[in-house]
Amino acid sequence: MKRPLSVLAITAALAAGSLVGYQVNERQAHSAAAPLATTASPAPQGQMVQAANRPASYDQNRARTESEANTVDVVKARQNGLVYINVTESSGGSAQAQLRQRLQDQFGLPDLPGGGEQSGTGSGFFVSSAGDIITNNHVVEGASEITIRLHGSKQTYQAKVVARAPDFDLALIRAEGVARKDIQPLPLGDSARLDVGLKAIAMGAPFGLDFSVSEGIISSLERTVPVGTKEVNQQVIQTDAAINPGNSGGPLLNSAGEVIGVNTQILTGGIGQSAGVGFAIPVNTVKKLLPQLQAGKGGVIRTPTLGIQFTDLSALSEADRQKFGLPEGGALLQQVYPGSPAARAGLKAGTQAAAVGSGSSGTGGDRIATDGDVITAVDGQAITEGDDLRRAVIGKQIGDRLTLTVRRGGKSREVTVALQAFDFPQQTDQTQP
Repeated sequence: MKRPLSVLAITAALAAGSLVGYQVNERQAHSAAAPLATTASPAPQGQMVQAANRPASYDQNRARTESEANTVDVVKARQNGLVYINVTESSGGSAQAQLRQRLQDQFGLPDLPGGGEQSGTGSGFFVSSAGDIITNNHVVEGASEITIRLHGSKQTYQAKVVARAPDFDLALIRAEGVARKDIQPLPLGDSARLDVGLKAIAMGAPFGLDFSVSEGIISSLERTVPVGTKEVNQQVIQTDAAINPGNSGGPLLNSAGEVIGVNTQILTGGIGQSAGVGFAIPVNTVKKLLPQLQAGKGGVIRTPTLGIQFTDLSALSEADRQKFGLPEGGALLQQVYPGSPAARAGLKAGTQAAAVGSGSSGTGGDRIATDGDVITAVDGQAITEGDDLRRAVIGKQIGDRLTLTVRRGGKSREVTVALQAFDFPQQTDQTQP
């Protein structure tokens, strides 16, 4: 469905992608046994664990190549850091329950018998010796009950949400009653030092199958997909390591056994399962948010918002841009909400609507206001597409200041905006940076 240019959405790119790491099922016990794990030394709360750097266990009767031996070593060293998550949603009419039903339909999973409490499974991993567990927000949001199990154990533990970061699809949970010796935090790597072609190992519980490991490579570091509740196109790691429903929230590891990403989405190709294109949230995003998540006390980490609607000028034809004297790139303001950070900074939306596209010749097309402010750069970086602005805003924290280059009446000036959280009025199809 074509959307008006004045309210461009960011979900067009990779629209076939879906949050598939979420396995939906009726509430029931899963009792698949898992192999016993080796142990690793825990780290203090909030600190990053150092990666193990030991020679591969090379045995021709088992691992015949150095790559195989490395994979075996990584899995044995890190398997105890994996966590299996089960959530229960008591209200079938809630927004989260409806999301889970959509996921079930989308993935081609069979209809579930009965009308009892709905539940789902996901994955996670320890990041501190205090028992902090990272997973996806879409795994735990709206859950009335969360339980976890550890690798190699059938014992369940109650868990609670410490904090959520919905705009990054991340959440931190903590289990109650887990012995300190059973908490094996995984080392966090550096996703800024990756290369296409490096090994990638995914661990989790796809389709409810406890402790499944898949291996592939990093397929791309240039991919952006809609992430989180605001569906802002954010940088992700693309991998061909198989990721399926139930893998969400699980770790993506490198050959050093370091976490390089959090498995979150796949591109299904319409078949409801891995098609060799999976996406992971870069671990540097986790490291940036971890202190806030650990201090969250059950709350939600909010991201700043300008409080505007805009048209992405790169989506307009060259003829339309020339006709209305608009630059090649930038965000043409269609609405500035009263009381928003943008309004307090004096930004103005357009008021004179004109037909663009096919509508400029008198048939169909869209109508947009062409006389509003145009944001052409953020902190000195030119805006080539609308998501450049949204990524710049979501990458900041509440209280930060943003310098916008704004064009009005053919003249450019710089405007400083003090970023704050802002709740948009309830309406559909709005572009909200």
